[in-house]
Amino acid sequence: QVQLVESGGGLVQAGGSLRLSCAASGRTFSSYAMGWFRQAPGKEREFVAAIDRSGGTLYYADSVKGRFTISRDNAKNTVILQMNSLKPEDTAVYYCTADHTGATWGYWGQGTLVTVSS
Repeated sequence: QVQLVESGGGLVQAGGSLRLSCAASGRTFSSYAMGWFRQAPGKEREFVAAIDRSGGTLYYADSVKGRFTISRDNAKNTVILQMNSLKPEDTAVYYCTADHTGATWGYWGQGTLVTVSS
């Protein structure tokens, strides 16, 4: 099992940047693919970005491609989402998630709120 704790959310003006961190417990962090999802008010949760176990393969939603960067540090059990050129439509609760099976995102953090003002 793994427990996930996000941090780094907050209020930022459009065009600004934020860096979200997700700290994972456990000694098998490197065996999990990691991802970020977000949920805006009144909307369904949507995929943002993902990274494979080694950090060699990255995936992004089209809406964030070129602005967001996902990375991981397996020695520190941490995954980072660097968000640049933020837009008001990026406002959402951002969730860190982990996948051990290759089939489903089985573990979720509690979320961190990102608010982008226009």
